[in-house]
Amino acid sequence: MIGFLRGQLVQKQPPMLTLDVQGVGYEIEAPMSTFYQLEAINEDVTILTHMHVREDAMLLFGFASESERILFKTLIKVNGVGAKMALGILSAMSVNEFCSHVDQGDVSALTRIPGVGKKTAERLLIEMRDRLKPVVESGVLDYQPAQSSTMSATDPVAPLFNSSVQQSACDALVALGYKANQAEKMVAGAFEEGLTLEAIIKRALQGVKL
Repeated sequence: MIGFLRGQLVQKQPPMLTLDVQGVGYEIEAPMSTFYQLEAINEDVTILTHMHVREDAMLLFGFASESERILFKTLIKVNGVGAKMALGILSAMSVNEFCSHVDQGDVSALTRIPGVGKKTAERLLIEMRDRLKPVVESGVLDYQPAQSSTMSATDPVAPLFNSSVQQSACDALVALGYKANQAEKMVAGAFEEGLTLEAIIKRALQGVKL
């Protein structure tokens, strides 16, 4: 597996770039976020890479940062999201912006990405919340959540990427057998500043209609 390449940048034609590494030309597909950070033609660059093996091809994708590469590799694990769409997402917004939209449950922001319809956006929100959580918490993905979150009245989803009492309440409800998205909505409806963890959980459970 090729982890990175260091060589002379000889061609830039988005989404393709060509890197001369000791006389061998590597063709690499990259998002626009990476192209914005590239040096000029004939300058030496270092590109982080991910090799994608298919039955009919071996493709090499390149990234300017580890966060971009991690997000790309996480995106292509989502059902219905291929490498082309993942590149489109990274080209349309930064890693931090994408994580923020997922964190806030912002479907409309994701549907503005070319090729991403409402159903795909909803699938991204559902699957990426669970997939991104461990990499954000481990610190390997560069995401800085906002200090305060604005939740939609029509889709009250609690912020995900934090260690707050809300997340602890969600974890407790999941342990009780509720699905993650159910727990998040229950806690969002029950939360008020100053309440203890136990009080939030009690209010969330009392609000459940059986």
